[in-house]
Amino acid sequence: MTISPTTDRPQRAFDWIDLGVLVALGAGIYAVVTVAKEWTGVLQPVAEVHLEARYLPLYTMFSLTRGVLAYLVSFLFTMVYGYAAARIAGADRVMLPVLDILQSIPVLGFLPGFVIGLVHLFPHRNLGLELAAVLMIFTGQAWNMTFAFYSSLKSVPEDFVAVTRLAKLTWWQRFLRLDLSFSASSLIWNSMISMAGGWFFLTVSEAFVLGQHDFRLPGLGSYMSLAIERGDALAQVFGVLAMVVMIVLLDQFVWRPVVAWSQRFTSEEGETQNVLDSWLWNHIRRTRSWMVLTRLMATIVARRSPKVAVQPAEIQVATPRWKSIGFLLKRLVLVALAAATLFGIVKYLRLLHDLTGREWLHILASTSMTFLRVVVAVAIASLWTIPAGVMIGRNPRWSRALQPIIQMVASFPAPMIFPVAVGLVLALGGGLGIGSVLLLLLGAQWYILFNVIAGSSNIPRDLWDVAELGRFSWRDRWRKLILPSIFPSLLTGWITAMGGAWNASIVAEYMKYKGQILSTVGLGALISQATDQGNFHLLAAAVGIMSLVVVGFNRLVWRPLSHQAQTRFSMSA
Repeated sequence: MTISPTTDRPQRAFDWIDLGVLVALGAGIYAVVTVAKEWTGVLQPVAEVHLEARYLPLYTMFSLTRGVLAYLVSFLFTMVYGYAAARIAGADRVMLPVLDILQSIPVLGFLPGFVIGLVHLFPHRNLGLELAAVLMIFTGQAWNMTFAFYSSLKSVPEDFVAVTRLAKLTWWQRFLRLDLSFSASSLIWNSMISMAGGWFFLTVSEAFVLGQHDFRLPGLGSYMSLAIERGDALAQVFGVLAMVVMIVLLDQFVWRPVVAWSQRFTSEEGETQNVLDSWLWNHIRRTRSWMVLTRLMATIVARRSPKVAVQPAEIQVATPRWKSIGFLLKRLVLVALAAATLFGIVKYLRLLHDLTGREWLHILASTSMTFLRVVVAVAIASLWTIPAGVMIGRNPRWSRALQPIIQMVASFPAPMIFPVAVGLVLALGGGLGIGSVLLLLLGAQWYILFNVIAGSSNIPRDLWDVAELGRFSWRDRWRKLILPSIFPSLLTGWITAMGGAWNASIVAEYMKYKGQILSTVGLGALISQATDQGNFHLLAAAVGIMSLVVVGFNRLVWRPLSHQAQTRFSMSA
């Protein structure tokens, strides 16, 4: 693993970028104060959402805040869960199926627990509903990042691991210098698509119905939801424009600089080293503010570094005692988890007790239809995302030109434009069954594309040279080089795409359109209807059946393919 040296550039005196930093700091303080007032405000039965365009900047700030907070929680979850699954022996046998189930459970499956629990915890403030919205956005972000991080950690070459052992690095030093560096590219690309996944369910997270209660939070999602319900085309256009502006600003001020910075970490020197560039990152590196910040960080690291040398001896002295305490803590945690699981199973079975045989048959038929749509959507998505991803990942010029466009298109919530697609399908004589496949495709394809881009960009240049020297035909190049090399990343894309498609079924198979409800036979529609009606028995059964289907597919399909990816198709194998 080599880290490319940073280009020495002259530090500028105080200029317009420094002024921009100060302005951004002031805007950030104002945003924090405004959001804090909203979160600590008095809880209202139904928040008033205005469709006038002048409210859109405020609503955009509220939605952006929820998305960023959800991403921070998702990143922390990814670091802990992904690292534990990859580094603790045998943990992935349990943790990966659990993760697969969690990513496949629709947002509405988490909604009752989040909303009821947090509203009761904060009965007089908006804080409970705000936290519930953040956690629901989190359920649309975290799983893809965690799968990508786990896959990267399992693909670290043994040569790099051997170097860390020879250098006698601690687990923390190895985590910072090797694990994070090696997974930086995949983690950042999947962070972008995870943010897109969060925006996908923005309308559900900010405007949801639970039985007789209509919960709304001011934001872009609730704005678009109300505009679609009322059929207000002008308000929908304004909402789409506000979303586009937010996505463009995020791309230019966050993702593009982060992608440019992440190219410092690469496993080889070559033409892919500086594929992308960022005008903002180039200017920031030459500012006085950046120089002061880097010096401050260097000083902090220098002050902390002497303490690290003393720490191993202290740990070794206390090892026997900590081992015994750790053993007891593990046993206590296992007992607590077992008791909580048993209690949850008993409560769950009581919910299912009142369901009739006809309802069970309806659930099974709905599950079959949704499963078929999910498979078809992922298959169609693979037909174009695999060749397009390889082309973009290996061509610097294409990467530079298409990366911001793909990021903006992928980040745009498909449910916001779904009424247009549904209207077109209905005008052509189709039904929501066909239209739902279209939305599942829009929700699944980006997971595959982003992972294929990340996988193809990491193919060593030496292997491409061998293919050229061997005069491989295009068919042999795909069969012997490209597909085996990108297979671990492609598998991650498939797993997360299917989870995203299952999740998207709640908005693809059931929607409010111009004052009427459109639905089709499917598990997503069943879950949405059960949530609207407050039928927790039917909701619990539908989510449980979906979990069983996901576990079965994981056992029969994903687990064997994951074994192949980690052994036969791994760069370190």
